Amino acid sequence: MPVEIRELVIRATVTEDGKSGSPAPAAGSGDVQSPEQIVKLCVDRILEILKEKNGR
Repeated sequence: MPVEIRELVIRATVTEDGKSGSPAPAAGSGDVQSPEQIVKLCVDRILEILKEKNGR
């Protein structure tokens, strides 16, 4: 039986000095990324998903 996600809430805290309460690096990545890089990766992934969805 497929599961449909109607709402997804993601919360994050980004600090300038690089310190946070619970550091969690990106999956498959051992280096620290800037917020701009993270946003770009997310946008790229979303665009890929949309292209796949529209191509069906």
